[in-house]
Amino acid sequence: MKSINDIWKILERIPDPEIPVISVVELGIIRALRYEGPKLIITITPTYSGCPAMSAISIDINNHMHENDIKDFQIETVYQPAWTTDWMSKEAKEKLRVYGIAPPNEQIKHKLNVLTGDHDEEVNCPHCGSNNTILTSQFGSTACKALYKCKECLEPFDYFKCI
Repeated sequence: MKSINDIWKILERIPDPEIPVISVVELGIIRALRYEGPKLIITITPTYSGCPAMSAISIDINNHMHENDIKDFQIETVYQPAWTTDWMSKEAKEKLRVYGIAPPNEQIKHKLNVLTGDHDEEVNCPHCGSNNTILTSQFGSTACKALYKCKECLEPFDYFKCI
């Protein structure tokens, strides 16, 4: 039986299928690990209830467990408490920025006036660092991201919404 610490190390090698520069552990999707007798229980929480990547993540977890001779395990999906960007590691947020995705701004939660499109969140461009940016679409390449454009370097970029 592998230790919980060894299991965490195995899971840290699983990239998020939509953002491969961060792991599912760094993203905060892996909530808990525990043994119930000889069975390992892996608790996961989706970033949002309709996240299409969760089936791919479950398959990746399954494959990594089998590759490491862990056969007696169960993946348990829980929705409460709901996932939050607060669960992302600082390292993950920096990896997002370097990858070209503006990380969630924890200082100001995302508030959007759906009638006008106005927002009160400062989103820095991950390319040049400017905060002179504009929201162009509430949804980016995935539902957990919004699309912005930098008015300084003129580059479009995804912003990982604060949840």
